[in-house]
Amino acid sequence: MKKFILIRHGKSAWGQPFLEDHDRPLAERGLRDAPKMAQRLKKKRVYPDLILSSSALRALETAKITAQELEYPEKEIKADPHLYHASPNSILKILRMQPDSVNTLFLFGHNPGLNELVAYLGGKIENLPTSGQFGFYLDAESWEELKPQKVKVWFVDFPKRKS
Repeated sequence: MKKFILIRHGKSAWGQPFLEDHDRPLAERGLRDAPKMAQRLKKKRVYPDLILSSSALRALETAKITAQELEYPEKEIKADPHLYHASPNSILKILRMQPDSVNTLFLFGHNPGLNELVAYLGGKIENLPTSGQFGFYLDAESWEELKPQKVKVWFVDFPKRKS
């Protein structure tokens, strides 16, 4: 059994209009929500074997905050530029390429790709909010087997949800 959590980056700052989208940092709310959401994972005793993140600054910052809260080595976060505004199909391809030694994986990315992937995998949510988490079980020994028929919803959580 594998487990994976799709995590949308924290709320980003829009105060610098000439900054490239890829380089936008987290806003105050994102800096507040990311550790709170990581603490909820810690409370559930959910720890990653691997953290994958979009290379966008806001996603990487969210991943680093989560890693710090869960005592995961920041240097082991895998930043992948292909996760920046990735389609559901692209995200699936990346997930399917992961080593089978990884049992619990966190993936930090963006909407609409995460929303669409959640829906494709059978999850029910209109919009995964910033810092939101959608966890799935994969009933397989290999990531290569990832497909909707082998996936079950594990949990959904987001900052405004009562814990």
